[in-house]
Order: sequence, then C-alpha cells, then structure tokens
Amino acid sequence: MEDCKTTYQRKLLVLPKTTIWAQEGCAFVAPVGGVVDEVNTQDRWSPGTDAGPDREGRFVTIIGDDGVRYLGGHLESVAEGIKPGVRVKPGRLLGRVGRSGNARDTGSNLYFAISWKTGPAYWWVRRGMVEPWDYLDAWQSGNRTFSPREETLKLRKKLGETPPCTVQCASKQPPAEPSKAPKPRPTRGNDDNRGSDDVVTIEPEIAPFGQ
Repeated sequence: MEDCKTTYQRKLLVLPKTTIWAQEGCAFVAPVGGVVDEVNTQDRWSPGTDAGPDREGRFVTIIGDDGVRYLGGHLESVAEGIKPGVRVKPGRLLGRVGRSGNARDTGSNLYFAISWKTGPAYWWVRRGMVEPWDYLDAWQSGNRTFSPREETLKLRKKLGETPPCTVQCASKQPPAEPSKAPKPRPTRGNDDNRGSDDVVTIEPEIAPFGQ
C-alpha cells in the first residue's frame, strides 16, 4: 500500500513491546519465514472489562524459523488464507493495520511483540517478553538476518516457558446489576409454611511492513 510510513517507540513503557504507528490499512507482513501460530479474527475487547486476552483485538502470531514468536495486533483485518499451521515466507501479507482491541480510541497502529511459543492460556507471554526496537532498527537499516533468537532463548531459560503474569493481568470487574428487592409473599392467617423462590446462578527476513 502506498504512503505507509511508520514510526515506533524505542523505549520500555509498560510491556516489552512496541507500538508501530501507521496509516490504517497498511500491510502487516511476516518479518521472517515461519508458520502461523495463533489467529484471532474477532475483536472481542470491551472497555468495560478490559480483559487481558482481548487487548490486541484482531491479531496474528507466527513462529519464525528462528524459533521466535512474533505478534502483530490491533489489526483491521486478517489476510485471506492466514490460519494456524500455514507456512509463510518473509514478506507474506498477514493482515492490515487498524484500531481493534484497546486501540479503538487511538490512532491506527500495530501492536508488535516478540516472545516464545506458549499455549493460548498464557496470553501474557505473547503480549511481549523481548524488547523489539533494536531488531526493528536493524531490519529497517537493511540487516535482514539480525534475529532475537539468542536473547529470546536466554530469557525463556531464565523465566521458564510459562512465567506467571506480572503486568496488566487483571480484567476490570463488570458493573454489578442493580439488586431487586423481593416481592412480599402473601400470608394466610397464622400459616408459617412459607416456601422460597428458586434461585439459579450462572457461573472466558524483512521488516513487518510492506508497500
């Protein structure tokens, strides 16, 4: 897509990830060759709950041939044919930049994070474990082979494959439903045999942008 100029943060804010600012609809492409791991085509994020697993909105992750997991989130759409298990080459279109997830009220951007493969239950790992901007800088300058593999493996060995969540872990509690006072039950004379209502309780090799 034309005019897809990008800027990105080069410092740690809350998580070791970066926000890549780009025009809505710009292409998000595979930074390396690999296999598609997780794909979410539905934007389930709600500001009322701000659930951690939903913050990236529509996203795609790939496990690169270097063994590293790369995440692109806040997508407007996921590219046709992109689903778990599909092999992709560097530069393959994965999706389009948007404002899904908790980017709904911001400018369009790509949530870009580097980590290692875990199961979906460990969503906080995919949100970012390795600071990505040195690698983005290298790819942008033409060094296509600079990989975060060594740093990623070193950190995984230190923290374990499934470290506990430590940042932005809790979801907001939804507002409580207004309580309803029970209706008075009729009585008959001195009858103390009063029943109670039944109660049912229901207990969820190139930079990542292309032209």
